[in-house]
Amino acid sequence: MPNGNLKLAIQKSGRLTEKSLQLLRTCGLDVENYKDRLFVTVKNYNMDVLFLRDDDIPEYVKDGVADIGFVGENVVLEKQADVDIVKKLGYSRCKLRIGIPENENINDLRELEGKTIATSYPNILSNYLLDNEVKAKVIQISGSVEIAPSLGVADYICDLVSTGTTLKMNKLKTSFTILDSQAVLIKSKELEDNQEKMELFNNLITRIDSALNAKNSKYLMMNIPKEALSEIVEIIPSLKSPTVLNLADESMLAIQSVIPADKFWEINDDLHKAGATDILLLPIENIIL
Repeated sequence: MPNGNLKLAIQKSGRLTEKSLQLLRTCGLDVENYKDRLFVTVKNYNMDVLFLRDDDIPEYVKDGVADIGFVGENVVLEKQADVDIVKKLGYSRCKLRIGIPENENINDLRELEGKTIATSYPNILSNYLLDNEVKAKVIQISGSVEIAPSLGVADYICDLVSTGTTLKMNKLKTSFTILDSQAVLIKSKELEDNQEKMELFNNLITRIDSALNAKNSKYLMMNIPKEALSEIVEIIPSLKSPTVLNLADESMLAIQSVIPADKFWEINDDLHKAGATDILLLPIENIIL
């Protein structure tokens, strides 16, 4: 594919796939149907999207086969690929945690000393233990890590945990968190040498920032009594000064503002007490700061 296009690698099938495609579409990129294809060309942008196994993405980016990639931070750190982590993308969050038998308790990391821990992430775990000066034996297992203690293969496990259901089925429970992971954007170190691709990359970063800013924000609209303006402005955690508009009723004003999405319910009661009515909270597709 030596066509000069920026090449982005994403997971072909898995928990990152749809959210990665959704992010691209929110960025205004027209990505066509990718079923049973190794790559597609974005219709309205000079970029090819490669669909790969997530474990292979860091290596492909390191070697310059792909210029950039969307992949789990845990995969990048485990593969120890020489790539740049450019940005955390805020989706596909998970935790790499120590799992112990449900009848045991660990209150101090030093209690792992001398234990055997089975994991599919030996590099991350070994580095964590080394950083914390804990000497434990790490056994690499590919898949079904949870059964290792019941088979007598290991004392504990270290694996990705979301709901914890699989641990409970194997009479295990979570203990220490080794890593908080999420999807990240990685970049080949060779990309810096290609000016045309860097221009495409920088434009894509602007689009991604816009989409992520919008995801974490809401558009707030309300009507307020004119005399409550100062109080309302103090309540609103606005990204910038709110917009104030006159209404046909001269005793009332309309307020419009962009606020952090997670703050609305913290201020809702205060807004009502200050006299705000007809409150609307709307999603935002993009914010360019």
